Amino acid sequence: MPAHNHDSSTGAHGHDHDHAHSHTIREGGNGRLLLALLLTLSFAGVEALAGWWSGSLALLSDAAHMFTDSSALGLAAAAAWLARRPPSIRHSYGLARAEVLAALFNSLMMLVVLGYIVYAAIERLGSPHAIAGDTVIGVAVIGLGINLLVAWILNHGEHTLNSRAAMLHVLGDALGSVAAISAGIVIVTTGWMPIDPLLSLLVAALILVSALRLLREVVHVLMEGVPLQLRLESVGRDLATLPGVQRVHDLHIWTLSSGTIALSAHLDIRDLANWLQILGAARDMLAKRHGITHVTLQPEVLNAAPLVRGEWTPRTRVDGKTAP
Repeated sequence: MPAHNHDSSTGAHGHDHDHAHSHTIREGGNGRLLLALLLTLSFAGVEALAGWWSGSLALLSDAAHMFTDSSALGLAAAAAWLARRPPSIRHSYGLARAEVLAALFNSLMMLVVLGYIVYAAIERLGSPHAIAGDTVIGVAVIGLGINLLVAWILNHGEHTLNSRAAMLHVLGDALGSVAAISAGIVIVTTGWMPIDPLLSLLVAALILVSALRLLREVVHVLMEGVPLQLRLESVGRDLATLPGVQRVHDLHIWTLSSGTIALSAHLDIRDLANWLQILGAARDMLAKRHGITHVTLQPEVLNAAPLVRGEWTPRTRVDGKTAP
């Protein structure tokens, strides 16, 4: 989409839109999510029946993962479809945040599933059940193959918070399958039944770390936090050192959706006649140095007020103070 620049006699306003995501990419990503959904759902029921028949908590846990994966992938596909809808009068940014909300829901759902697995594993440790180890191994091997195929499909699509949340579910399933295979081998060779719930607890702990990390990132986006890979101070100083810029204030940076970072700021300048050149230089610098392409900049005639916290000038040091 071409850049839009606006100028007025009362104070020029520069607003640049450059949406990095394309409909073609998102449509392909949506197709991958649907294919992953069909593969996952088709095996979840089989694994649940096998886990119930064999008495394996590891298999039942993996089946529970796959059922939640199906819901997660379905929700991710629906969110990806919503994110393609154009802006409207009611939603001026469109519905791109639907993917972030889907990632939030999927992260919370994974925590609920992990809680159930931990509860069931602790209960099983107190009263071990007989397990058909050979059935566990056979079904888990097939499940692992399907999980790896689904992970490969998702990995070759667009990497958004939404797809990462779906991938987290799938990788959790893959770990669950590995745990079930290991439990089956130990049971067949040694007959030691506690290995089944113990490995389930281990997998739950591994998945919990990734789930909490993703949840933290999703909440950060929803709270309009500065993207974790950027430093507000660094961007402010880079803007302030552009030729013609005397001071930068009211700087805000946030994530609209995965891959789309937005910025707004007020730039104090001495002469509005130079604004178009300053705006072009700012847009170019922000895109190349920081990967920010959705930019809104407001020029103002230089304000002589003292420098305060959250403002930058060409002489601002790293500690936020003005160099002598």
